[in-house]
Formats: sequence, C-alpha cells, structure tokens
Amino acid sequence: MQPLLLLDVDGPLNPYAAKPHRRPEGYRTHRVMTPRWHAAERARLRAHGLPNKPVKPLRIWLNPDHGPALTALPFALTWATTWEAEANAFIAPLLGLPELPVITWPDPRPQPEDGVFWKTPAIVAWARGRPFAWVDDEITDADRTWIATHHPGPALLHRIDPRVGLTAADFTALADWAAATRSR
Repeated sequence: MQPLLLLDVDGPLNPYAAKPHRRPEGYRTHRVMTPRWHAAERARLRAHGLPNKPVKPLRIWLNPDHGPALTALPFALTWATTWEAEANAFIAPLLGLPELPVITWPDPRPQPEDGVFWKTPAIVAWARGRPFAWVDDEITDADRTWIATHHPGPALLHRIDPRVGLTAADFTALADWAAATRSR
C-alpha cells in the first residue's frame, strides 16, 4: 500500500507569502471565487460598512508543473487543507490533478496544547497508522513530537516556506522518503 501524501494548498502549492508584486518563477496567477471566500469577504465588507461593495476574487499562484510532479510521486494524494472539498473544485483542475480524498476539519477548530497545530490530531486520525508525508507551511517541532507519540507508523512532516512553495528539492525529499519507507 502506498504511503499517503497529505497536501496543504496555501503555502506549499500557493506561495501566498511571496511579495505581492512578484510571483515566484514558474507560477501563474489565478483568480478564483469559491463559495467560502465569497461568504467570508461579504461578511468582512458588511462589518466594515461596505455592504454593496463587490467581492473581489481570491488571487492565488499555482505552478502547472506541480500537478504532474505530484502524480508521479509514489503516494496516495489527499487534500489536507482548509480549502477542503473546494480544493477539488478550484485547485485540482488548474494543476491537472484528479479528484482527491479530502480531510474535513472539525468545526469549531480544536485548540491542542503545547503549540501543536490544530490540524495535527486530525491528520493522525485520518492516517490510521498508515505511513504518511504531510506538506504544510505551519508544521513545527511540537507537531513532530506529538505525531511521534501518537502515530504508530512512519511519518514525514515536511515544512514548506510559504514565500517559495514546493521546490524540486521538496519533490526529491518526498520521493526519497517514500523509497526509504517502502524498503523498511
């Protein structure tokens, strides 16, 4: 059975923290209007006394090479993003990815202790002991420690710089980890 590759969107695939006037090389600008983005922006505009101002689409940067590179990896891909099912509707088609399984997050968001990211317990529950690699821009040592204690299988927590997004070195690290995991 292939290990899981749990994918966050904002940070790894959409380097949102890059300088706004210069997208990273290889990325293309897309403007999307997801239902959740529209609702959140509509609420924000109302709260600022601008109920009739139109909602602007969300600007994202995506690298079209990432879709083929991800599907070439020896992993079962899964969305692990706050985009949830909207990742299949809005991100997957732009990258040429098939529809992927989606981790749905608890609402309200849990507040784990000791600096553990709120996604971490749900990630472990989703994996159910299966080997996984997780790419996200908010992973910390607290998450690594928590997963080492609570997940019986191999796990790679691979932090991505949200100013840069996934790089060739990240794809190499993921492929190497999957190969090492298979040889155990």
